[in-house]
Amino acid sequence: MRKKTPSIKRAKDRLARISLASATTISVITTIAIVFVLGTEAWRFFSLPEVSVSEFLFGTKWSPLLGNEKHFGIWPLICGTMLVTAVAALLAIPCGVVTAIFLAEYAPSPIRNFLKPILEILAGVPTVVYGFFALTVITPAIQTIFSGVDVYNALSAGIAVGIMCIPIVTSMSEDAIQSVPDSLREGSFALGGTKLDTSVKVVFPAALSGVVSSCLLSISRAVGETMIVALAAGNLAQLTLNPGNQVQTMTAYMVQIFLGDTDAIGVEYRSSYAVAATLFVMTLLLTWIGHTVSRRYKEVYT
Repeated sequence: MRKKTPSIKRAKDRLARISLASATTISVITTIAIVFVLGTEAWRFFSLPEVSVSEFLFGTKWSPLLGNEKHFGIWPLICGTMLVTAVAALLAIPCGVVTAIFLAEYAPSPIRNFLKPILEILAGVPTVVYGFFALTVITPAIQTIFSGVDVYNALSAGIAVGIMCIPIVTSMSEDAIQSVPDSLREGSFALGGTKLDTSVKVVFPAALSGVVSSCLLSISRAVGETMIVALAAGNLAQLTLNPGNQVQTMTAYMVQIFLGDTDAIGVEYRSSYAVAATLFVMTLLLTWIGHTVSRRYKEVYT
């Protein structure tokens, strides 16, 4: 076989660098474009005479579609989003972390090879399917157990979002746990530690950075979920801590606006960009917190 000439190798290396640089540039430009559009449209919204920045930031009533009695207090939408996210986190984080510990530390290879594809299937199910599942299966089941639960409610939507987020927590947490060196496990066993002691008191703290990152990533995914909450949570923006009540999330409101029933230059349409900008800031803060926690608790092994 003929050896490749140095010029061909250099050309391939240059092509690879150009391809990687192009992909990075496209990502950066896309992010900048999104921030620019959200910032510009949100500024136009707040420049309207009927909109008050103080009401948007501190108001407790959101009713932009009620004729002359329009209110733009963002907190009912934030409350609905956080309520669904809290339910999802309470389900996804414990189940995902426990499953990750089981797969990484306890499960034999046949069981691990059987369960991993099932989790991947859960991750690949379209979110609209989860939404219909929440509406037709989870909600009736909840209503048979608890009375006074609305047809559209935050609890069933949060459970469906939590089921969707379990594969995210499990996959990333398992990778973090498996990256812990075996020398830590062997040292724990040498000191008389049991399998449970080693998993909980040695391996899990060593993998805490990756586990926390996976949890925060799943929370960010839950905050930005659209179709499940649009189908199962409802469209009534209200301040409530009862997960059995109907709520409206920020993403569900944007879906309602972009269905085409509102004027494309009206205040209702532009309010969706302000809501989107608020959602962007929330997810950005979660990402920053995750990065900070990851750096704070990151363990380096040599």
